[in-house]
Amino acid sequence: MQWAGRQEWKIETRRCFRSSALHFYRWGVDSGRTEFNPADRLPRVREADPVARPAPEQIYAEALARADPRERLMLRLAAECGMRRGEVSRVHSNDLIQALDGWSLIVHGKGGKERVIPLPDTLAAELRALPYGYAFPGNDGGHLSADWVGKLIGRLMPGVWTMHTLRHRFGTLAYSVDRDILVVQALLGHASPVTTRRYVRVPDEALRRTVVAVGRIA
Repeated sequence: MQWAGRQEWKIETRRCFRSSALHFYRWGVDSGRTEFNPADRLPRVREADPVARPAPEQIYAEALARADPRERLMLRLAAECGMRRGEVSRVHSNDLIQALDGWSLIVHGKGGKERVIPLPDTLAAELRALPYGYAFPGNDGGHLSADWVGKLIGRLMPGVWTMHTLRHRFGTLAYSVDRDILVVQALLGHASPVTTRRYVRVPDEALRRTVVAVGRIA
């Protein structure tokens, strides 16, 4: 316990270590290899505060300018639809569906879960213009791997900005439309709105507007 306390870990790393130690020693107790679980003495680690990191508009615009047509489509799916790199890699023409109000995309998410995301008209037209099959053909079951999609986009975005921060961008912008966290949760494919909160940066102007309004009431 003293050794763990001396480590300069981030909160999530510390939480992960504690969980791993607990499970390891519980297995030891259950299998008869030890009589007690020393990890039970490890203090609980609070969950990290949600911190959204949306890619700045300038970073996104510069990435689009440097991208080739295939990469540009990947960027748009992440930034304008909030899709993960693994979801982008598996886009197929069979996933395009038409409703009365426009085109949508069936997204194959984590754990085999599917969700339907409405598409901007220009993005729908671009996907419909592609040949039948996967939007990004490759050697991973017929499409590009998620890692390769992430690597391609990573080359276009400097420093800490990644394809995942484009997903944060989408979550932040989607929330700003109606301030409806449940809508954003559905679009991002999260099981809990608590997770979605980590993808949303509340606009500074909204915070200031609220404080000013309270000041007038007080």
